[in-house]
Amino acid sequence: MTIEVKDVTKAFDGKNVINDFSLDIEEEHSYIITGPSGCGKTTLLRIILGLEKPDSGTVKLLGDYKYPYINAGVVFQEDRLCDDFDAVTNVTMVSRKVFRETVIEDLKKLLPEEELFKPVRELSGGQRRRVSIVRACAIPSDILIMDEPFTGLDDDMRKKTIEFIRDKQGSGALVLTTHDTRELDFGRTISL
Repeated sequence: MTIEVKDVTKAFDGKNVINDFSLDIEEEHSYIITGPSGCGKTTLLRIILGLEKPDSGTVKLLGDYKYPYINAGVVFQEDRLCDDFDAVTNVTMVSRKVFRETVIEDLKKLLPEEELFKPVRELSGGQRRRVSIVRACAIPSDILIMDEPFTGLDDDMRKKTIEFIRDKQGSGALVLTTHDTRELDFGRTISL
């Protein structure tokens, strides 16, 4: 499966944030989108996900693909967690096929055990970020799309989180945006 982003342009208030951008996203590959704030990284991810329409250009599925859509695990710039629920519940609610025991084991890889059953509003920004990452990886997907997933993480936790994401990526594609490309040499870096 390949997602073809072809000649995509998007402007806001008459100012181009993405100009004639093309990229083929192939399974088993990783793409690190980087660039300064305001260069269109988040907008590009929203266009790939179909949440935003390009002014011109296309995003298409290519190859022997049976469905007109993809199944994506997504980390948005804002965590989008249910504040009154604990970390385990925030992850298990993504699908009935997600087992609580598996979620607990995955969360323990990135969070202290005593934080798993607190309402997520009581967690730090970095801890909330890690819950969002585990949630995005909780069900098998064709692609993982992550917008600034390492915000609020120190160097050690960043390394652990990268390992976790890579392990969960499986044979799907990974597309992430970041300002900091340290530890990400496994992917193709694309500057916007």
